[in-house]
Amino acid sequence: MEQNEKIGAYSIGVNLLLVIIKCFLSFLSGSVALFADTIHSATDVISSITVLWGIKISKRKSKNFPYGLYKVENFVSLLSSIFIFFAGYEIVYTVIFAQKSLKTEFLPYTVAGVALATGITFLFSRYELRQGQKIGSPSLIADAQHIRTDMFSSLVILVGLIGGLFGLEIDRIAALIVVVFVFQAGLSIFVNAIRVLLDASIDFETMDRVKTIILKDPRIVSIRNLWGRNSGPFKFIEADIVIKTNNLEKAHSVTRKIENEIKRLVSHVDHILIHYEPQKKDTITLAIPLEEDRQILSEHFGEAPFFYIATLREMDGSLLSEAFHRNPVAKDERGKGIKVSEWLLEKKIDAVYSPKKFDGKGPGYVFSDAGVDIIASCSKTLEEFRQGFHKSVMHSIRSHD
Repeated sequence: MEQNEKIGAYSIGVNLLLVIIKCFLSFLSGSVALFADTIHSATDVISSITVLWGIKISKRKSKNFPYGLYKVENFVSLLSSIFIFFAGYEIVYTVIFAQKSLKTEFLPYTVAGVALATGITFLFSRYELRQGQKIGSPSLIADAQHIRTDMFSSLVILVGLIGGLFGLEIDRIAALIVVVFVFQAGLSIFVNAIRVLLDASIDFETMDRVKTIILKDPRIVSIRNLWGRNSGPFKFIEADIVIKTNNLEKAHSVTRKIENEIKRLVSHVDHILIHYEPQKKDTITLAIPLEEDRQILSEHFGEAPFFYIATLREMDGSLLSEAFHRNPVAKDERGKGIKVSEWLLEKKIDAVYSPKKFDGKGPGYVFSDAGVDIIASCSKTLEEFRQGFHKSVMHSIRSHD
């Protein structure tokens, strides 16, 4: 038996104990509020049995239910809320129609018994809530909130009984106050269950975290659509992205990496589906390392004083824009190659044009992972490079696709 099943069984046992205690105390004292709360606890037993059944059946998968029966737990939560509403109705009915009066001679014993029941309820509800949140079980969380209503109602009943010791007739008033706690808990559980059953989106914080994880990969150009829904304790996520590669094998590798990262950083993700398509661009942005004079191509990539960044029209190689950027990490003591590579990726470059190759070096790995082409240069100066824009550059880029 797994942890959530064990807790569900414990819940049944605790609720049975509370029903026995309250039933005896209600008979002993003649308290209307306590009698109504006994009915409330009896519905808890039914609710807890339903929770345990829901936990067991929700794990099953079949051809008819390939995504599992996780939502059974949310359906069970919905049933729990209905049980809570029914308990509230029973309390109101008892207050209005029951003809009972307190038996003052037994009130001290009743007060002690209700205090004991309150303590049991408080301790177990906290335990079940923590465990439900830990393993992500909505039915356990709902059951813990359900049981917690017993604690609040018991406190109100306790006040009414103590008032009875001093001759105050507030037992029925206490019973009506209990109804407020009962319906408040029921409404919260009902709304949360309905949201999941109707496939409402996952909370904003979780979706924003997923979005950040996807966009963190430099090969991802944009996210067109992002969806998420809950199913029981699990999350289902779907994304439509644009990726910077025409290589299907590489694109699949990128999406698998993103899926694993999402599952690592976001709890209880059962299924991720990422649709991808290659980036369609009319332009290509190039980066070239230059010496201090801004003319000679630098052979020391990480230490290059400047970088020439140009944007070309892909169709004919014509120059659309160009600019010189000073290397922000040229004077760093360590990791200049990787740092400047990451800086260039922020500039959204598509290719690097350099006199030297990056085989086995940090920049090579960074650019390769990001889908950036590394093109060996035959030119010695920027002017030579400009003269060969259309013939050499565009041919080199297309040969890498």
